[in-house]
Amino acid sequence: MIKTGIPKLDEFLDGGIPKGKSLVYYMQPGVEGEVFGMQTIYSALKDGGNCVLVASSTIPDITRGQFKEFGWDINQFNNKFISVDAYNPLIGAPSKEKYIVSNPDNIEEFSRIIVDIIKQLPPSTIVFGSLSTIMDLCGERKVIEAVRIWNKMAMLYDHVMVYNFTAWPYSQETLDLMKGELFNAVISIGGIVERVIFGQYFEILKSDWTKEIKRSMLFRVLRPGGIKLYIPKILVTGPFDSGKSTFVHALSTRAISVDRLGTTIALDHGHVDYKGFSADIFGTPGQERFDPIIRLLSGESMGVFLVIDSTNPSDFTRAKQMLKITMSYGLPYVIIANKQDLDGALTPEEVREQFDLPEDVPIIPAVAKDKIGVYEAFEVLIDSVTGGI
Repeated sequence: MIKTGIPKLDEFLDGGIPKGKSLVYYMQPGVEGEVFGMQTIYSALKDGGNCVLVASSTIPDITRGQFKEFGWDINQFNNKFISVDAYNPLIGAPSKEKYIVSNPDNIEEFSRIIVDIIKQLPPSTIVFGSLSTIMDLCGERKVIEAVRIWNKMAMLYDHVMVYNFTAWPYSQETLDLMKGELFNAVISIGGIVERVIFGQYFEILKSDWTKEIKRSMLFRVLRPGGIKLYIPKILVTGPFDSGKSTFVHALSTRAISVDRLGTTIALDHGHVDYKGFSADIFGTPGQERFDPIIRLLSGESMGVFLVIDSTNPSDFTRAKQMLKITMSYGLPYVIIANKQDLDGALTPEEVREQFDLPEDVPIIPAVAKDKIGVYEAFEVLIDSVTGGI
């Protein structure tokens, strides 16, 4: 299996892309999706695989520079990485690459080079940087027939074929084929649009080696970093002095609090980068007069951490009130049983009994000031959030 390196995608694909299979990243115009193919290349190279990049929309040297922008050093894999230059000849510039498509607007010439690579190289991951550009130069029908041949040849020689395709206004027949029987798997990459694109997502439209998964995953593209799954807002709430600010700061790669005399009087705000996820978290003050803020943020959040002081059951009534507010929005939540290092701290089982919660509600023991339990809690909540998207 060739791993794509895209967070959660390999899990959905039961481990990645089997050898001999083809996959297309089917992108809406205006979405930053080309990085999907690049991240797949880097992931395969890191795992010791051989990779080929067919560069048809820009010169190979610029593409190598783009890898560097994401923090991916592909120079260390020079003996495993090959570029096919299908751009320099188009603009009449010389090329230093081993494989050159001398007439990129001639599909027969293009196909001859690709078939030679498939026959000559050991099993590799072959990524087309822009199948759309090839289609624009050579015509829709001719390229589709060529893709059929490439995919069949790749199956015979155990290569993995990966295509970046932008769904410009091609014929409906072409678009249907791209999302249909032409490839073994189709990953749709789109934008959530409200006048402008303000969010991006991917989902599996098709995969013939695993079950279909219609769930969508939000993502953002970071430089450096590449594709990170994106959780726009997670709420951290709980009674006064339960350790919410400490929890936000412990979990965050960067955070800020607005406080007076050590007490939060506005929002805590943190940003988390962890195991392929990028998330913004917001902590609320614990006093009842701030409950309207909890309601406002709950309506915009995708998950909730309820932080409690496990040494202070007298505050549990207030904690139950805050939990009830967030539960009314149907959000997944995790209870943080904080201050487990102190005398008298209740165990998660005792907390569950005090709150009268069912067994499937996660209660994570934590010492936020020492970062104990905070990342475990994050992983549990993220699993709940992504399982419901």
